[in-house]
Amino acid sequence: MPRIAKGAVPSPNIWHNPQIYELENRAVDPDGVIDTAIRSVRPWTGATILDIGCGTGYHLPGYASDAARVIGVEPHPDLAALATRRCAALPNVTVQVAAAQSLPVPDASVDVAIARWAYFFGPGCEPGLKELSRAVRRGGAAFVVDLDASRGSFGEWFRAAVPAYSPRLIEDFWSRQGWNRLELTPRMAFTRRPDLEAVLRIEFTPAVSQRAITETEGLEFPYPTLLRWRLF
Repeated sequence: MPRIAKGAVPSPNIWHNPQIYELENRAVDPDGVIDTAIRSVRPWTGATILDIGCGTGYHLPGYASDAARVIGVEPHPDLAALATRRCAALPNVTVQVAAAQSLPVPDASVDVAIARWAYFFGPGCEPGLKELSRAVRRGGAAFVVDLDASRGSFGEWFRAAVPAYSPRLIEDFWSRQGWNRLELTPRMAFTRRPDLEAVLRIEFTPAVSQRAITETEGLEFPYPTLLRWRLF
């Protein structure tokens, strides 16, 4: 059993199915809607970027092509090792094993911090938000890319799979924290039907995943997303 960083909340998908989650990463937002929205708030050219919950490092090379320095933080050592190997030829990328509650960076050293689908459920993540306030320098920004469970078929499937989840309570939490929000609707698009079905199976309970597979025609569907951010 790998030594998971203290305080980490287990991921129900990538921790157990990294190969399938790789298919999901490839499918999400082929048009770059999310990154365009992030850059419109705080450009990252020449910046220091912190990717919180970077997993296998899928997004690190993209950041590295434009940023001065990229730091990936991942609480699961096996995933962090995959991220390190992925970025071995990129001198401006480092990956460290750590949780969002204890970021391994100096005070006021980060320009742009991004957590994609990694730390987004609201109440309980206050320690991580406090760490962002420590780590992000003045003029920087922090972003959380979050599922919008209040919209679309994907939102319906998520609520069916996690009936205790309340979009209203989550919104109340983020509003109290003083974060901004922007609704986005990127696509999730696949090239093979088996890949689409495999991804839906790791996202939901068996009954809900079968419903999602049945209700999805073709190779893509809208993926309702919330971009949350705070400027420092």
